[in-house]
Amino acid sequence: MNDLAINTSTSATASSELVGLVVKGMFRGPVSPELQLVIDAGDAVAKGPMVMPTPAGISAAGALVRLPEGSDEEKAVNDFLHAFLPVNRRLRELCTAWQCRPDGSANDHSDAQYDARIRDQLDDIHTDVSKMLRRAGKQSADLLAYRDQLNVALERFDGGDTASLTSPLTDGYHTVWMWLHQHVLMMLGVTRAEDEALEEKLVAGSAE
Repeated sequence: MNDLAINTSTSATASSELVGLVVKGMFRGPVSPELQLVIDAGDAVAKGPMVMPTPAGISAAGALVRLPEGSDEEKAVNDFLHAFLPVNRRLRELCTAWQCRPDGSANDHSDAQYDARIRDQLDDIHTDVSKMLRRAGKQSADLLAYRDQLNVALERFDGGDTASLTSPLTDGYHTVWMWLHQHVLMMLGVTRAEDEALEEKLVAGSAE
């Protein structure tokens, strides 16, 4: 067991930093004292202006957030994942449509009607995921917090920062969505391969 895991009772903030780092995949910016503890424990490594989790850190973060098997919260989050994955496919397709026209050319956003149709689809997706988060949030406060973050990201998009929808460099809608997705997988101990296979199964089932 690494030093950070041993000392979580005296370093809850450092543990939270580790989980946040693994959920987001990386951090760019000044290193806080708590994040430095994560680095010193060997759970993250600083490379220039970026901090990234190590394999040990990814494993430790997973252990910190893994829900007790058979608990009410695990069931609620598992139900959320099954409802979420078909909507996740819809968001991926929407992001592709936002970046590229049906003929494969880049979307230069000169066609207001085309962009408006995509925005309407985003509204439908946001409504669906908000309902799912509200329902799952009765058992998991961690999930409910993402509803607020997605609301802020949508307001940012509607406020004119349209690039934030798909840009990985901002806390935009798709970025927050990916954090939510990653956090759910960690809570359930589900691998990416298992997640992708489940999504294919659920999407195929909904198309029948």
